[in-house]
Amino acid sequence: MKYAVIAAGEGSRLIQEGIRTPKPLVEVDGERLLDRLLRIFEAHGASEVVVICNEQMQEVREHLTAVQQTCRVPLRLVVKSTPSSMHSLWELSRWLDDGPFLLTTVDTIFQETEFSRYVSDFQEALKHDEVDGLMGVTDYIDDEKPLYVCTDEEMRITAFLDQCDAPRYVSGGIYGLTPKSIDTLKACLERGEQRMRNFQRAMLRDGLRLKAWPFSKVLDIDHASDIQKAEAFLKA
Repeated sequence: MKYAVIAAGEGSRLIQEGIRTPKPLVEVDGERLLDRLLRIFEAHGASEVVVICNEQMQEVREHLTAVQQTCRVPLRLVVKSTPSSMHSLWELSRWLDDGPFLLTTVDTIFQETEFSRYVSDFQEALKHDEVDGLMGVTDYIDDEKPLYVCTDEEMRITAFLDQCDAPRYVSGGIYGLTPKSIDTLKACLERGEQRMRNFQRAMLRDGLRLKAWPFSKVLDIDHASDIQKAEAFLKA
């Protein structure tokens, strides 16, 4: 299975708070965010990893070029500035349309033991043709603008909401998808949509079978204080 990483954001809030290191290279618990994902993906059977970074990230590009020489799985680098994460996914999609793939953003922090179970459950669901997507969710809400995920009793996703009176889960930014999703992605871009949450809603409208997989906690690194939170979480 292929893995993909969206690392094309500018990390503007980190810069404003004095963090000059490009977000993909920010260290959490002694390991760069990007290197952590590459290590975890390699350990979970990646046949190839595809990463997109923006054109201004010279340091990230140089780092990935060096990593390509030692990485034990093929590592493909896409260098392009995009207006949104959804556009970044589209740039990656040409290498993801031949089988199931797993996608995260570069600053997604999760427990590796949970990720192992998630990958295993995704592969098992694919084997039995039970899903078109398995979306990582969490009941830990620490996002400024969370995407709420509604499910039925069997964890089938019924809606993605910007607001929810009684939230149970929010999106964790971890997506296990099949190539069916790329047709939906193309249609979203043709309609002029940009946000990943609109892509997720569109998959439901198109009839894709999406299920939620609950992680205990998923963190994003948006602020300098999130680095300390993530380190404490990983050590817990």
